[in-house]
Amino acid sequence: MESFKTAVGANPAPALRPPVVRLPKMGPQAHNPSLREPTPEEVRRALDLVAATETVAVLTGAGMSTDSGIPDYRGPSSPEASPMLYDEFVTSAENRRRYWARAFKGWGRMGQAHPNTAHEVLARLETHGRVRGVITQNVDGLHEAAGSANLIALHGRIADVVCLGCAAVTSRAAFQEELARLNPEAAEDPEAGHAELRPDGDAVVSDWQGFVFPDCPACGGILKPDVVFFGESVPKPRVAACFDIVDAADLLLVLGSSLTVMSGLRFVHRAVKSGRPVVIVNRGETRGDPMATIKLNLGVADFLTAMEAHTVHV
Repeated sequence: MESFKTAVGANPAPALRPPVVRLPKMGPQAHNPSLREPTPEEVRRALDLVAATETVAVLTGAGMSTDSGIPDYRGPSSPEASPMLYDEFVTSAENRRRYWARAFKGWGRMGQAHPNTAHEVLARLETHGRVRGVITQNVDGLHEAAGSANLIALHGRIADVVCLGCAAVTSRAAFQEELARLNPEAAEDPEAGHAELRPDGDAVVSDWQGFVFPDCPACGGILKPDVVFFGESVPKPRVAACFDIVDAADLLLVLGSSLTVMSGLRFVHRAVKSGRPVVIVNRGETRGDPMATIKLNLGVADFLTAMEAHTVHV
């Protein structure tokens, strides 16, 4: 495996960081969805609507990965979590120390998660030509592992680490080895693999004050997971590519996302504005429910399995 220092120094390039923005919070007046279990007739209506379209654009959220052992932020059984904001990370070395100590403990589980049934069925639907493309708000890489090809990771990939100074990128696995070398006691902690995993891939850690983390060996810049933090903007070219997926499809299918922030909700707005139907499948209410053609309070794996049986004829 390539070393951390070799990998980081291999791709120097000028860095352009997006501006920091404050994202809106979802309030109880923003939506009025039905939270009951759907009837078989309602599920059939959603399946018929999907089957009547030639291609589907898919937007996925954290609910896609809960069956892989990765918790979400806003599901009915979600743990309490306060994700670190971009401003907090870049302006404080102590905040970065706390983040990397938690991420070091969480990586053992996050890095070993495997695609679940929902990921696998969605990839097969793309192979059969039913799915035009997938936009995922998740950073776990499970769609890629399942075989989704036309995929945009809207918020980046937790498997990469980027320098905010020179834009060099290295693998999170190599960075994990460097953290283990710098923190041998933490690496040998028998509880390290059993810490409570949090939705953003880190873990609950109480003793982090002595944790050692490196800066970029190439330029001395701040190293950050190559994901979009809360309070950080998604790069505009990436958003434009996502809009292209929505515009090229006949229907937008939202799977496992509460659509709390505009980062994902904007694609629902885009579909509705262009006259495309929107089907939302999510356990719990979403901010997009008032705009949905059909909303199902249903598990994503159940729906995708039924969709495959209903729309794919082999």
